[in-house]
Amino acid sequence: MSASDKEQLLHLVFGGELESLDGVTFKDLGALDVVGVFPNYATAYDAWKSKAQATVDSAQTRYFIVHLHRLLDPS
Repeated sequence: MSASDKEQLLHLVFGGELESLDGVTFKDLGALDVVGVFPNYATAYDAWKSKAQATVDSAQTRYFIVHLHRLLDPS
């Protein structure tokens, strides 16, 4: 097991259509696309980038990366 496998810095990738481009209020919470939880930032970034590029024609659709490990251990 490598050092990167031992330390899981969990990240959540999700997105959906926003009500406006000026904020981060989603139009329909029931339609959120939860892409998944990833063990490190690099894999979360790859998933985020793939989803963001796939929705490039939808200006109001945004994807985000949430650093779950910071919420689990704020120190």
